[in-house]
Amino acid sequence: MADLIEYKCPSCGGKIEFDSTSQQMKCPFCLSEYDLETLKAYDEELKADKPDSEMNWESEAGSDWQQGEAENLRIYKCQSCGGEVVADETTAASKCPYCDNPVIMTGQFSGDLKPDLVIPFKLDKEAAKAALLKHMEGKPLLPKVFKSQNHIDEIKGVYVPVWLFDAEVDADIRYRAKKIKRWSDQNYQYVETSIFSVRRQGGISFSNVPVDGSEKMNDTMMESLEPFDFKQAVPFQTAFLSGYLADRYDVDADASIARANERIRQSTLNEFRKTVQGYDAVDVEHDSIRLQNGKAKYALYPVWLLNTSWNGQKYTFAMNGQSGKFVGDLPSDKGKAWAIFFAVTAAVTVISYLIGMLLK
Repeated sequence: MADLIEYKCPSCGGKIEFDSTSQQMKCPFCLSEYDLETLKAYDEELKADKPDSEMNWESEAGSDWQQGEAENLRIYKCQSCGGEVVADETTAASKCPYCDNPVIMTGQFSGDLKPDLVIPFKLDKEAAKAALLKHMEGKPLLPKVFKSQNHIDEIKGVYVPVWLFDAEVDADIRYRAKKIKRWSDQNYQYVETSIFSVRRQGGISFSNVPVDGSEKMNDTMMESLEPFDFKQAVPFQTAFLSGYLADRYDVDADASIARANERIRQSTLNEFRKTVQGYDAVDVEHDSIRLQNGKAKYALYPVWLLNTSWNGQKYTFAMNGQSGKFVGDLPSDKGKAWAIFFAVTAAVTVISYLIGMLLK
């Protein structure tokens, strides 16, 4: 006895049946109609879907320090957040660049991997101060006294540890796309929805996908400082630490893989989605993203951290030490916010009233 083949509606997923009146396959739930050949082709597409493969990485990030290479490096530890930063013996580290609490020198640096690469600082402390002032310009909800009373407690140039991932990706993505046509006559308004199964397959390569290697550095803040120009990266030398701090990584390469996979996956989905055009709506039905030849490197990225205090609260800002891109949350004046809200509401009410009067 032959197996009974059941088809699901591509539109709503309901069990589809043959309709003798239209001689089509018809969904009793959403009333969509399909010819049998279209359903067979769609079913074959579903069978061709491939699962994601496990994304494995080959990590050769960092190297061992050579004898005597790290003799002039010192460790400073924050007594509040527990963070550790590395600096050369001539650098004075009085406060933690992350939480602004005092740090103490705990001894000679040892252990950890030596960075493969470093992007040197291009902008100085004065540029960071100027960027903070510019960041506060044009903010209507910013309290007026914040700019005048805001006190910069500490500005530190910090090399943030970053794991850089390279990978080649093969992707197979199926989309459910819609084209919607609307028209009307004297009696009715009509909507015709055409549904398409769109498939995209191909490869894409990624180089130097960064993942922050510091738990203390806010990941969202660090990613907001991107992009860093990796073309200006150079082989690491301890001389680059002179006058700066280097955060001691506390998230290793293996622990950073999940974030690297997610960033690569999302970027792949975004790039492939750009190729599906000409539809009113597009949704991913299935995706298979397979990673190959994954490798990791260890680098230091330049960041200026500015800790400020106002009205009993601390605010942390960050600047890309290479490009000058500046990020950080500012306080808002709730009184101003409500005033703007009521002003806009009143304006909309008046405009609506005038339009109503004109239409009478």
